[in-house]
Amino acid sequence: MKTLWNWLPSVVDRRVRIAAWASLVSQILIIGTGGAVRLTGSGLGCPTWPRCTEDSFISTPEMGFHGLIEFGNRLLTFVLIIIAIAMFVFVLRMRRERPELFRMSLGLGLGIPGQAVIGGVTVLTNLNPYVVGLHYLLSAVLVGVAAVLVYRVRRGPRRTGWGVAPPVRAMGGALLGVLGISIVMGILTTGSGPHAGDAGAARNGLDSWLLQHFHAWPSYIVLGLVVTLTALAWFAGVGSPGYRRAITGSLGVTVVQILVGLFQANYGLPVLAVGIHMVLAAVLVAVVVSALLAQREPVTEESVGRSPQRGTVASNS
Repeated sequence: MKTLWNWLPSVVDRRVRIAAWASLVSQILIIGTGGAVRLTGSGLGCPTWPRCTEDSFISTPEMGFHGLIEFGNRLLTFVLIIIAIAMFVFVLRMRRERPELFRMSLGLGLGIPGQAVIGGVTVLTNLNPYVVGLHYLLSAVLVGVAAVLVYRVRRGPRRTGWGVAPPVRAMGGALLGVLGISIVMGILTTGSGPHAGDAGAARNGLDSWLLQHFHAWPSYIVLGLVVTLTALAWFAGVGSPGYRRAITGSLGVTVVQILVGLFQANYGLPVLAVGIHMVLAAVLVAVVVSALLAQREPVTEESVGRSPQRGTVASNS
């Protein structure tokens, strides 16, 4: 046992970095497979829970394509559990030196069975659109936690100071809040649309046309905030080089996400576009969270040299 304990990392090493990235990628991937379940009408491919049928934990040949898709999504949950356990074990020895890594790995680990239970309730309620929406919302939260975990593994513990001025921090907070509103409105919009996961599943009964606008408006605000923050980073010299890269990445994902959203809205919600839109929303959460965390990075001499105004705009507080 002592040999095993000594084998565990005492500082962040390659094993910890791989486990952290695997946590983030797998959290996004299961959103993609969950979307595939819904978009292929396989939401009740396994008609009960926790078993796939009354007599079997796995799908049977008689259940066909839909049973295979739904069971495959359930199976991926066990992959997430294995990754979460590995992440938790790898930070166990450094729990005093890096308590934030310990807490986040524990939170991710506990969130996975919580997601499984909500997924089970989704099946048992015949794909109630609000339960399905809660299932996606928790997944988005777990993606955000995993993004923080990856950032802390890469960049170290949280710094006490800031690399940007209070107005920029306020815009960053507003960005995250409006992005959350956009995701919630997207969930409600999907719950009113045609992709219910099963032909017999209920819809939430809300006006899809109106909800599309309620979803689009905060999305455009997100775009405006990201454009503003990116412009400040590049042309006013705000923040560190790491922050500049992160907020630029957020801009790229935001633009692609809006274009996909416009395409799906104007071409009858094709399943592939809807699936891409769902996954990109999770990716956007990850990159925005990373950009906001990077606002704490100190300004370097290299970045100060980019603009004579940087020292004023990006002063610590």
